Amino acid sequence: MKNRIQELRQHKKWSQADLAAQLNVSRQTVNALERGRYDPSLPLAFSIARLFDQTIEDIFQPDR
Repeated sequence: MKNRIQELRQHKKWSQADLAAQLNVSRQTVNALERGRYDPSLPLAFSIARLFDQTIEDIFQPDR
C-alpha cells in the first residue's frame, strides 16, 4: 500500500520519533509505514488520518 505519511510528516517538520510518540508506536513502525513495508491496522490508520486532518483515502492508496 502506498501512502503520504512521510510527505505529511515532513510538511509539519516532525521527525519519525515525533510522529511515533504522537501515535504511541515505535519509530521503527513509522519507518516501516513510510517505506511501505507495513500496512497499518484500521485503528492506527484512523489515528494517522485524524492527526493530519485528512481522510484515510487521502493518505493511503492501494498498490495497483
